[in-house]
Amino acid sequence: MTTADATTKPAGTASTDASAPAAPRDRAQRQRDTRAKLESEVDLWVATADPSGGGPHLIPLSYHWDGSTFLISTPRTSVTSRNLLADHRVRLSLGPTRDVVIVDATAEPVDLGELGSEAAGAFAARTGFDPRTLDTLYQYFRLRPHRIQAWREADELPGRTLMRDGNWLD
Repeated sequence: MTTADATTKPAGTASTDASAPAAPRDRAQRQRDTRAKLESEVDLWVATADPSGGGPHLIPLSYHWDGSTFLISTPRTSVTSRNLLADHRVRLSLGPTRDVVIVDATAEPVDLGELGSEAAGAFAARTGFDPRTLDTLYQYFRLRPHRIQAWREADELPGRTLMRDGNWLD
């Protein structure tokens, strides 16, 4: 691992040296790494489903994490928006497959007037994207996590649940 690699990889991430696999992280370290990922990443995968049987839908979106909820925005007429307006269940994924965070959340639609300029501005600053400036009508959603799981390898599958019922586990 180069010096640059050591300074850019989050604590506890898997080594790229196959002869020295990283030991499984304990829950406290995994929570620190997960919170750091939520605060530092900008994009995630958003999975929704059509409640009328149209099937699953997966799309990458930018987000703003305020420490307890995600804020996303997508065109009001998009499949993701329609799915979230009809069925508030959503699954999110951040990170690569060998250092993944999976979030099950509930989506709450938030109109721009309800959102307020401070939150909309924070979203724009964080993501580099400001839906307020576009001609297309965008819908904001506040995503409240109720379960968060994180793992790197099979040896971290036990204990992968870090949040249950909206509460971080001790």
